[in-house]
Amino acid sequence: MSIATVGVIGAGVMGVGVAQDLAQHGVEVILLDVTDAVLERARSQIRQSIRFQGLFGKGGRAHKPDDVLGKIAFSTDTKLLERADFVIENVTEKWELKRGVYADIDPICPSHCVFAANTSAIPITRIASLTKRADRVVGMHFMNPVPMKSVVEVIRGHHTTEETLGIARGLLSQMGKEGIVVNDAPGFVSNRVLMLTINEAVFLLQDQVAGAEQVDRIFKSCFGHKMGPLETADLIGLDTILYSIEVLHESFGDSKYRPCPLLKKMVDAGLHGRKSGRGFYSYDVREN
Repeated sequence: MSIATVGVIGAGVMGVGVAQDLAQHGVEVILLDVTDAVLERARSQIRQSIRFQGLFGKGGRAHKPDDVLGKIAFSTDTKLLERADFVIENVTEKWELKRGVYADIDPICPSHCVFAANTSAIPITRIASLTKRADRVVGMHFMNPVPMKSVVEVIRGHHTTEETLGIARGLLSQMGKEGIVVNDAPGFVSNRVLMLTINEAVFLLQDQVAGAEQVDRIFKSCFGHKMGPLETADLIGLDTILYSIEVLHESFGDSKYRPCPLLKKMVDAGLHGRKSGRGFYSYDVREN
C-alpha cells in the first residue's frame, strides 16, 4: 500500500517530532490540534528543530525549514483526514481525550486508512475497540526526540492483522526507522519497565536517599546509560510519566505501580520537565 498522506493528531512534543520526521522524509503531513495558537507554536518548534539539526550536523542530510514546513498542513479541521492513508494519534495519555478523538476521526477517514496510536501505556486493543476498523489499528510508540531515534516499538493489538503491521513497518522504513513488534499489554515493553524505574527513582528523592544528580550519575556511570532516569523523565514530561504510571497502576492493580506522591506534587505544581523549563533540573525554555 502506498502512503501519500499521513494525519498527525496532537501538536505536542511527540506530534511535532513525528510530523517533522515524516516531512523530512518527503511524506505529506496533516498536523491537527485544537487551536491555531498551538499549531503556530508547533510551526516555530519545527523550524527551530531543523535549524538545530543543521547547526550540529544531526539528523542526516541538511534540510531547509521552508521545504519541510511546505510538506505540513497545519489545521484544526479534522475533515482534512478524508484524504489520509495513515493516521498517527499523539493525544495526552487520558482515556476520555483519546475516546473523543477516535469517535471523531473514525467516520471521516477512508476505509483503507490505518490508525496508529502513539501511546505510552494504554492497550492498543482497548483503543481499537473505539473504532469500526479494529484490524487496522496498531500501536507505534515513538521515542523522543523522534527525528533522532531509529527504532520504534510497534504493538500488535488483538485484532491487528499482518497486513496492518506490514503497512506500519513500511511507513517506518520510509522514515529510516526500524519497528520492533511486541504484543499488546499495558505499557508494552519499554514503558512497563521504564515508568517503574522512573517512579522508583522519584521515591529515592522523596526518601532523601540521593539527589537527582547522584541518581542519574549512577545510571550513566555504572550502567552506561546515555541519560539517567530523572533526566529521561524531564525529557518525556513529568505529566506524561504520571499519566502512564497511573494507567499501569489501574490496569494491573499492583501496588508496585503506585505513583510517587512527589511526582504528583511536581505535576500539580507545573514542574513538567524540559517543556515547562523546570522538572528535576532547570532548563532554558527557549531551547525547547
